[in-house]
Amino acid sequence: MKHVTRQQMKELDRQSIEEYGIPAVILMENAGRAVAEESLKMLGKLPRGKVTLLCGTGNNGGDGLVAARHLFNHGLPIQVIYLGNVKSTMVHPELNASAINLNIVRRMRIPIRESKKINVAGVIAKIKDSAVIIDAIFGIGLDRPVKGFLKSLIEHVNNLKIPILAVDLPSGLDADRGRPLGVAIRAVKTVTFGAPKIGFTAPSAPRYTGEVIVADIGIPHT
Repeated sequence: MKHVTRQQMKELDRQSIEEYGIPAVILMENAGRAVAEESLKMLGKLPRGKVTLLCGTGNNGGDGLVAARHLFNHGLPIQVIYLGNVKSTMVHPELNASAINLNIVRRMRIPIRESKKINVAGVIAKIKDSAVIIDAIFGIGLDRPVKGFLKSLIEHVNNLKIPILAVDLPSGLDADRGRPLGVAIRAVKTVTFGAPKIGFTAPSAPRYTGEVIVADIGIPHT
């Protein structure tokens, strides 16, 4: 399967939405469902426990929110650590696929904790007993070093030794070069969407991606 660059993947997404008329929320639904399905496979081989989703405010976080909903519907104990301001995200939910899914998760009463209300130690205390952590912090758009709170959080999450499933690519990994942008999640499995990213071919990438699963989310073949 052909590997794609960050810009090529962005163009495929743009074509799907603007030229083929596929709503972004449908692509996000397909992506999140694929993540949930792979999560269930992982959980089937592990002791039962809660699933923690680390969700950023962008589309990657939205994919994670969809996965949270599907896992919740399977009767699993779920918690979402939202790495942003819920109220700010919800100002115009109809304009943003991620905000739409945040609204759904809230209405389903899936537990959501905002990171701004707890420090790194507080986040780690909440997630250290998780069976699986789903990393939905950053997507392919990240092109600058991770700093501050999120850098520290990623470092501490890696040290927990809990199996991590990455959404599209491990947060902090450069999609084109396959190297950490300062720091990157070390996942045991990555569910990537549409096509594998060119950075995954770098010698250093597998220690961060783990097993790579390519999920078809409905992007038209051209």
